[in-house]
Amino acid sequence: MWVNPEEVLLASALWMTERANPYFVLQKRKGHGAGGGGLAGLLVGTLDVVLDSSARVAPYRILYQTPDSLAYWTIAHGSSRREVTEHWEWLEHHLLQTLSIFDNENDITTFVKGKIQGIIAEYNKNHDIKEDDDTDKFKESIAKFRKLFSMPDEEKLVNCYSCTYWKGRVPRQGWLYLSINHLCFYSYLLGKEAKLVVRWADVTQLEKCATLLLPDMVRVCTRCSEHVFSVFLNVSETFKLMEQLANIAMRQLLDNKTFEQDRSLPRLKKKSPKKVSALKRDLDARAKSERYRALFRLPKDEKLDGHTDCTLWTPFNKTHILGRMFVSTNYICFTSKEETVCSLIIPLREVTIVEKADSSNVLPSPLSISTKNRMTFLFANLKDRDFLVQRISDFLQQTSSKIHLEFTGSLNSSYDEVGGTPTSCTAVLVTAVSLGSDESERQFNLNDNSVPTATQALMTMYRRRSPEEFNPKLAKEFLKEQAWKNHFAEFGQGVCMYRTEKTKDLVLHGIPENMRGELWLLFSGAINEVATHPGYYQDLVEKSMGKYNLATEEIERDLHRSLPEHPAFQNEMGIAALRRVLTAYAFRNPNIGYCQAMNIVTSVLLLYAKEEEAFWLLVALCERMLPDYYNTRVVGALVDQGVFEELARVHVPQLYDCMQDLGVISTISLSWFLTLFLSVMPFESAVVVVDCFFYEGIKVIFQLALSVLNANVHQLLSCKDDGEAMTVLGRYLDSVTNKDSPLPPIPHLHSLLADDGERHPEVDILKLVHGSYEKFGSIRADVIEQMRFKQRLKVIQTIEDTTKRNVVRTIVTETAFSIDELEELYSLFKAEHLTSCYWGSTSSPTDRHDPSLPYLDQYRMDLEQFKGLFGVLFPWAGGVHSDSLALRFFRLLDQNADALINFREFIVSSDLGVLCHGDLTEKLKLLYKMHLLPELHHEQDEPDSAFEATQYFFEDITPETSHVKRVQTPDYRTYLRLWNQETRSTSENMKDLPKLSQGQFIELCKTLYNMFSEDPNEQELYHATATVTSLLLEMGEVGKLFCSTCSKEDGDERPPLHGTKQQGLQPEPFHASAGQPRDEPRDEPPDAAETSTVSAPMEDIKLEDSSPKDNGTSSAMLISDDETKDDTSVSSYSVLSAGSHELDDKLQCEDIMEDTVLVRSSEPLPHSASVDKDWAITFEQFLASVLTEHALVRYFEKPVDIAACIANAKNVRKVGEAHVSVSDYEISLSG
Repeated sequence: MWVNPEEVLLASALWMTERANPYFVLQKRKGHGAGGGGLAGLLVGTLDVVLDSSARVAPYRILYQTPDSLAYWTIAHGSSRREVTEHWEWLEHHLLQTLSIFDNENDITTFVKGKIQGIIAEYNKNHDIKEDDDTDKFKESIAKFRKLFSMPDEEKLVNCYSCTYWKGRVPRQGWLYLSINHLCFYSYLLGKEAKLVVRWADVTQLEKCATLLLPDMVRVCTRCSEHVFSVFLNVSETFKLMEQLANIAMRQLLDNKTFEQDRSLPRLKKKSPKKVSALKRDLDARAKSERYRALFRLPKDEKLDGHTDCTLWTPFNKTHILGRMFVSTNYICFTSKEETVCSLIIPLREVTIVEKADSSNVLPSPLSISTKNRMTFLFANLKDRDFLVQRISDFLQQTSSKIHLEFTGSLNSSYDEVGGTPTSCTAVLVTAVSLGSDESERQFNLNDNSVPTATQALMTMYRRRSPEEFNPKLAKEFLKEQAWKNHFAEFGQGVCMYRTEKTKDLVLHGIPENMRGELWLLFSGAINEVATHPGYYQDLVEKSMGKYNLATEEIERDLHRSLPEHPAFQNEMGIAALRRVLTAYAFRNPNIGYCQAMNIVTSVLLLYAKEEEAFWLLVALCERMLPDYYNTRVVGALVDQGVFEELARVHVPQLYDCMQDLGVISTISLSWFLTLFLSVMPFESAVVVVDCFFYEGIKVIFQLALSVLNANVHQLLSCKDDGEAMTVLGRYLDSVTNKDSPLPPIPHLHSLLADDGERHPEVDILKLVHGSYEKFGSIRADVIEQMRFKQRLKVIQTIEDTTKRNVVRTIVTETAFSIDELEELYSLFKAEHLTSCYWGSTSSPTDRHDPSLPYLDQYRMDLEQFKGLFGVLFPWAGGVHSDSLALRFFRLLDQNADALINFREFIVSSDLGVLCHGDLTEKLKLLYKMHLLPELHHEQDEPDSAFEATQYFFEDITPETSHVKRVQTPDYRTYLRLWNQETRSTSENMKDLPKLSQGQFIELCKTLYNMFSEDPNEQELYHATATVTSLLLEMGEVGKLFCSTCSKEDGDERPPLHGTKQQGLQPEPFHASAGQPRDEPRDEPPDAAETSTVSAPMEDIKLEDSSPKDNGTSSAMLISDDETKDDTSVSSYSVLSAGSHELDDKLQCEDIMEDTVLVRSSEPLPHSASVDKDWAITFEQFLASVLTEHALVRYFEKPVDIAACIANAKNVRKVGEAHVSVSDYEISLSG
C-alpha cells in the first residue's frame, strides 16, 4: 500500500535490493521468504519481533531517491511480492518518464511526495475511509495483530506490551496483544515461532504474583492450562488492563452486556509518538469514572471529566486541606489526601455562583463556588484555573438546559458573565427544586379506594412510645439529635455537607430515629436521583401496577413475610406500599426483577423513608452498593462470600480450617449479606448496621461478620457439625441488643423460632460495631474490590461449569454420546455463541443468551452460527450445497419456529448421535426427513420453481414450453407435526413418514451428489447414486401410472382418504411446482374437478422399456386387487421396491442410468415439461434402492469419529468469518 513518504537514513541495513532504477528501489527484508538469509535472516526476524518492527507485517518496500542524494524516502510497502510489484510497475509506467524532464532534484522530491499523497487521499475518498482516533504507530500494531492471529476487523486491539512468556522453563521474548475478547502472544526467536490465543471468557484466574527470580509476574489460568508472563516494562498498567478486559468478559457471561466504545473522548494527534489506542483511553476513562462514582456514591451514568490537585479552605478548623478536585458532568467533588480528613460533594444543580478570586502569595489561583443553601467553598492552588472554570461553565450551561427541558414552564435563565463563567442561575434552579418537591407530594393511590396510601415514612405513623414518656432512652435520643444539629450548623446540612471523621463518629454512635431516612438518602447518594428524577417513580408505579409476571407473583407471595412482627406491615397500608416499591423496581430493572431478601430490606427502608425515597434507596442498594446481589443467581452475594472466606483466612486463621470443614461460611454469609443482618438480628440492632453500611459501604458488613466469628472462636472450634455451629452463631446474634433505642423491643422472628437452650449474654450493638472497627478497620475498600474481581472470575466460571454439567446430565440418556463428548460439544456450542456476540450475528445476543432461562435454553444458536458448526462437525457437510443442507437441518430442528435452537435440539433433535453412531437405516431416515420440508426461496438463491430444479437432471426441458403455477407457501411446521410424534417414540415406524414429491426428490439427489465431493471413492459413489436415482425415478412413474388408473376406475365415487390406510394410492399432498404442500388438509378428499384435472394428464404417460404394456404385464403384477382393498399401509411403491432385485431386467436400470442428465446422455427420459405433482416415492423405496448399491451402503455405514470432528472443529479458524476455534487457547510451536 502507498504510505506517506518518510525519510530513511540507512537504506541497505537489514534489507536486500531486488529492483532498482535511477529514482526508485524495491527491497525485501532479510530473513523473509524462501532462502531467508541463513543465520543473518534468523537474527533479523528475531529483532523484528523483539523490537516490534513494522517489517514483520510488510517485508517489501519501495524507496524513492534522487541520483545525487544519499537520503531515501519510503513511499510504499507491501505484505506480498505481488502487491509491491503492482506499485513498482505503476511507478515505472506513470512517473519514471515524467521525472526525467525535471532539472532540480528538490522539484523532483516535492513532485513525488505530492503525487503519493494525492494517491493516498484519492484512495481514502473512493473507499470511504474515515479518519479514526488511532495513531499511525498503533495502526501498525493492529495490522500485525490481525495478520498474526487471523482476527477479523471486528476484533478491536486495545494495546500490546513487550514481555516474556514461559513455556515450561523456556522463556520466549515477544509481544502480548490484548484485545476486547482475546489475550494473544506472539514470539519468533531464531526460527522458532510461538503463538497463544486465550479467550477472556475462559479465564478462571488472573493474578499478579512474584518469586525470587521473577519479581513481576502475571499468571493467567483457564480450565485446562496455565500461562505465565513476566519482564513487563509496566506490569501495573498491563495487569489493570487485563483485569478490565476479563471483567468485561465476565459481565457478558453474566448479563449479555456487550462492550461499546465511547466515541466522545478527545482525539490524539496523528503523529503522537505514544502507541495508545482510542480503546485504551476509553477503558482508562471508564476505570477512573468507576472509582470516582464509588468514592462519592454518584449515579452510575456519571462520567468523570478530569481531576486536579488543589487545596480546600475548611471553615470548621480554619485550615487549607491538601487534596484533589474532581469535575464531572453534574458534580464537583473533593477528597483530601488522607481519606478520612474531609470529603465534599457539590451538585451543579445547587451551584449559584462560580468566580475567580484575586491571587496572592498566601492564596494562589483561588476559585470560589457558592450554593443555594448559602455555603461558599474556596479552592486554591489550582494549576490551570482558567481551563477548569471554562469546563465548569460548560457543564453549568448543560445543567440549566436540562432543567429547561424538564420544566418548560420555568423562568428563563439569567447569567452574569464574570471571567467567562455563569454567575447566577439561582432562579432557574430554585424553581426546579420547588417543582420537584411538589411533584413528590403528589397523591396517588393505585390500589382499591378503601386502602389508604402512606405519604410519609411508616415509622412516623406507627411509632410506639414506651409507657414512660420521659425515660433515659428518650433523653439519649434527644442528645443524639442535638449532636447532629450542632454538626449540621458547623459542617453544613444536605448534600453539600463537609464529611469528616466527626461525621463517621456520629454515625457509629447511631443515627436518631427522626433523621435516619434523611441521612440514609444523603450517605447512599440516593438523594441525587430523587432530585434529578421528579415524577419518575409515580410514572413507573402507574405503568407497573395491574401487570403480572413471574416477578409480581413472587412479590405477592412474600409480601406478608416481610417484617411481619412490625405493626406497620400488619395492615394493608404498609403491604400496599411495599407492593408498589417492589413492583416498580421489578419493572425498572427486569434483569433483577425480584429476589428474596429484597422484601425484607425494602420493608425497613419504608419504615424510615417516604415511598419514593425508599424506591431510590433500593435502586442505590441493588445497582451500586450491592452489585449483582439480587439477580437470579445472587452472583454478587456469592462473590462476597468468597471474599469473606479469604478475609477470614487472613484475620481469623485459627478458625478458618474449622469453618471450612463444617461448611458454615457459605451458609451464614448469604443470609447475613443479602439482608444486611436484618433477618438474623433484632430489628433495633440491625438498623444500626444499616446506618453504618450506608455510610461506609460493604466493608462494614465484612468487619461485623469477622467480629461475630472472632467473638465465638472457642465455641465454634468445639462444634462437631454445621448445625451446632449455626446454633452458636444464631444465639449470639439473637442476643445483640440496642440499649439506646427509644423503641420498645420488637419480637425477633428468628429468636421466636429458636430452641429453648441457654441464651447468650446480651451484646451491645454499638460496642460490637466499635470493636469491629478497632480489630478489622484496616480492611480497605480498594482491597475488597481487588478481591471481588478474583472471586468474580471463580464464581461465574463455576456457574458456567454447573450449567454445562446440568445440561449434559439432562440429555445424556437421550443420545449415544458419552458425557465427555457431550461436554466437548457443549463447549463448542457455547464458543460459537460467544464468537457471534463478539463479531456480529443476524440475531441479538440477548435473544440467544438469557441466564434467567432453564439450563438448556440459556445458550441458543441462530442459523449463521449453526452453519459454522455444521461445516466442521457434521459428516455430510461439504460441497457447494453445504449451506443449503445446513439450512434444511436447522429448519428440521427449529420446531417452535423462533429461528433459534438450544443445545438439546442441536444434539438430540439433529440426530447428530445418529450420524456418528447410528446404523444405515437411521442415517437414511434422517436424510429423507430433511427433504420433506418445503424450500424457503426468499432465503436462498436456489431455483424458485421445481421446473428449474428438474433441469438439473433433464436437458431437453425448455422454459418456453412450461408454466408452473405458484402456490402460497405454507408454514413448514405443518410438516414437522406429521412426524413429530414418531420422533418422540422409541421405535419409529418408517411407514408413517410422508412421501417425497418429485421436487423434494430432486433436492435430495442434489444433496447426495454434493456429499461425495471430497470422498476418496467419489467416482464410484457418483455411479451408484446415478443408478439409485434412475431407479427411483422409474418407481415414481410406475406409481403415478397406477394412481391414474385407480383414479379412472374410482371416478367421483372415490372414498375420502383418512389416515394412512391407502396412503400409497392417493396423490401426495405436496405441490409439484416447488416441492411444497397443497393448500387443502391432508385428510380431506380432493375436489372432483381437481381429480379429473389431475388424472387427465396421467392417461398419456408412457414408460420407456419398463411400462406394464411393453413388458406384457398388467398393474395386477405390481399390486393385487386384494392388497388394494386390504387395510394395510403397504403401497404399490413398497411392493415395487421390495422386488427391485427381481425387476432389474424389466426396469433396465443400467440403461436408465445412462439416460440421466448427470452423464449428459442424448436420450432423455420422456417426462413432461414441468415437475409432476402426482409423482411421489416413499421412504421404503428410497431405502430399498440405496441397499442395492454397495458403495452407498459402505458410505452410510462408515462410522464417524466424533472425537476427531471435535478436534478438527477446535483447530479450524476461518479467517474473516464470525467463527473462532476453542483450541486456539493452547500454545502452538513450530520450527
